[in-house]
Amino acid sequence: MIKRYPTKKIKVGNIEVGGDAPISVQSMTFSKTKDIESTVEQINRLHFAGADMVRVAVLDEEDAKALKTIKERTSLPLIADIHFNYKLGLMAGEIVDCLRINPGNIGSKDRIKAVVDVCKERNIPIRIGVNSGSLEEHLENKYGQTPKAMVESALFHIKFLEDLDFTDIKVSLKASDIFRTVEAYRMLRPLVDYPFHLGVTEAGTKFHATIKSSIALGSLLLDGIGDTMRISITGELEEEIKVGKAILKDLGLIKDGLNIISCPTCGRIEVDLPKAVAEVEERTKHIKTPLNVSVMGCVVNAIGEAKEADVAIAYGKGSGLIMKKGEVIAKLPENELVDRFVLEVEKEAEKVEENI
Repeated sequence: MIKRYPTKKIKVGNIEVGGDAPISVQSMTFSKTKDIESTVEQINRLHFAGADMVRVAVLDEEDAKALKTIKERTSLPLIADIHFNYKLGLMAGEIVDCLRINPGNIGSKDRIKAVVDVCKERNIPIRIGVNSGSLEEHLENKYGQTPKAMVESALFHIKFLEDLDFTDIKVSLKASDIFRTVEAYRMLRPLVDYPFHLGVTEAGTKFHATIKSSIALGSLLLDGIGDTMRISITGELEEEIKVGKAILKDLGLIKDGLNIISCPTCGRIEVDLPKAVAEVEERTKHIKTPLNVSVMGCVVNAIGEAKEADVAIAYGKGSGLIMKKGEVIAKLPENELVDRFVLEVEKEAEKVEENI
């Protein structure tokens, strides 16, 4: 059981972040926000993919003016990403559920205070977003693009907001590589009690981003660090949510659908196992009840794994077993196994739901 680091709880729209709230998964649209139709379409895709909240870029006044209509036409909590122009923060702060700013590039203290005042008035949080590639010049000159510089930047801006009597804060410390990202979060975690937004920035395409994010975010989550997260994948909206949810699910931090156990292919297998598992995944994707199910390709490991599964297939040569809770309930020809398996999984899910 992972023991999460105790943090302050804030709210982004109707989503709680920090404290004992579930770890949330978010993404960011890649359309120009002023293109309302495209932005709304992407947000709705993320909603149906299971995102908890969404961030949009606000680069100019047209983007800022589009936020009202976007907010009216979507249901996910909306975060505005602001850089360089504090006036855009003032405009967005009147509409959205959270602002993400990099204080190092937002301008003078007076300008930051003006943005904070809007957030205080509407009771919306601010994410202090520190990136290794956009640190304040004096910190980069002193430390380079290091975790130490990232943490010092975060602490400075946290104190600045605290001095303005503003504490509805979450913090991110992102680099494009695993080591600086993990070290920065671990370094800052004992020093503040604000919730952390986790992510490896500029992580690349789906293959590379999935690996980098799984290592970095998985390491931090195992340490109990992290309250909300994004998997940054180039141009892959739904995949960001899918990977994020899978990381949380495999760490036991959320209960969401089936945990499918299947063996690697080897010379003992007497069936087209990849095809069988793909069919099982497709035909059970509607089931959201947390169950452990097993699809094994031979009898060597199948019986042992099936003892731990709610429902299992143990394939043999031309036939196989259906098992529930380690007990054999049917021996069937190979071509009948998946149909019976799906039926038994649906029955088990219904039974669990009735007892909740």
